[in-house]
Amino acid sequence: MDSSRATEINWDRLDKTKFYVAGAGIFTGITVALYPVSVIKTRMQVASKDIVDKRASSIIRNVLKTDGIPGLYKGFGTIVTGGIPTRIIFLTALETMKVAGVRVVEPFNLSQPTQAAIVNGFSGMFASLLSQCIFVPIDVVSQKLMVQGYSGNVHYNGGLDVAQKIIKSDGIRGLYRGFGLSVMTYSPSSAVWWASYGSSQQIIWKFLGYGKDNKEAFPPQWIVPCVQASGGLVAGAVASCITTPLDTIKTRLQVIENGKKESARVVVKRLITEDGWKGLYRGLGPRFVSMSAWGTSMILAYEYLKRFCAKEI
Repeated sequence: MDSSRATEINWDRLDKTKFYVAGAGIFTGITVALYPVSVIKTRMQVASKDIVDKRASSIIRNVLKTDGIPGLYKGFGTIVTGGIPTRIIFLTALETMKVAGVRVVEPFNLSQPTQAAIVNGFSGMFASLLSQCIFVPIDVVSQKLMVQGYSGNVHYNGGLDVAQKIIKSDGIRGLYRGFGLSVMTYSPSSAVWWASYGSSQQIIWKFLGYGKDNKEAFPPQWIVPCVQASGGLVAGAVASCITTPLDTIKTRLQVIENGKKESARVVVKRLITEDGWKGLYRGLGPRFVSMSAWGTSMILAYEYLKRFCAKEI
C-alpha cells in the first residue's frame, strides 16, 4: 500500500469552517512558542558593524536585560493579526493546487518521491506567491518592531504607528519594501520546503518497507506522525540553508529608516565589506533552528488538523 496516500486527507474531505477556525488557534500557539527565535534571527541580520557581539546568546541576554520577556515578542500582535488571513489564503491555495497537481503528473508514471516533490513544490510556491500580497506589509511592520531601539533603529508606539510613519514617508509602496526579495525568498523557500517534505516522506516510507509495492501492510498509527515529523525536520533544514542569504538581504531592506533609499546591491556590498561572504548567512543558526523546529511542529499540527477536520466517510 502507498502509505502516503493512505494517510493523506484531501481538500474535498475537510470541513472547511472547522479547518480554518481550529487552524488559526493551533498555528497561533506554535507562533507563540517559536516567535522569540525570529526576533533573535532578525536582530542578528540587521546588526551594524559597531555592534561588538552579534552572537545569538548575547542578543538574548541584551533583550532580556533591556525589555525582559516582552522584548522577545516585539511585533507579535502584528504577526498574529496578519497571520490569520495569510494562512487562510496559503492553506487554501496549497491544498487545492495539490489536488490539481496530482491529476496533472499522474499520467507521467513518475516515481513517488519525484511526483511528491513536483506536486508539493509547485503547490507550495503558488500558495506562497498569493499569500505574499498580504504578508509582506505585515512582515515589514513586524520587522521594524522587532529591531526598534537596536543598532540605531528608532522606537515606535506599536504596529499602527509604524504603518502610519511608513505611509507618510514612502506611501503605500513603503509597506511593500522588499516585496520582490520576499517573493524571491519565500516562494522558493516554500517550494523547497514542501518538495523536500513530500519527497523525504516517500523515501522514509520506502525505507521502512511501506512503499508502493507493499499492497498489504499498513503502518502502525504511531509511525505516521514520526515520519511526518522527520519529513518536516528535513524540509526545514534544507530550506533554511538554501534561502538564508536572500532572507538576510530582504530583512535589511525592510528595516531601513523611512525615506532612505538603498538597493539590494548596496546591502550585499555592505554585508560583504563588514563580514565577508559569511555576512550573507547572518542569523543562519537561529533561522535553521526556527525553520526546522517550525517545520516539525507545523507539519505535525497541520496533519493533526486535517485528521481532526476530516468529514466522516
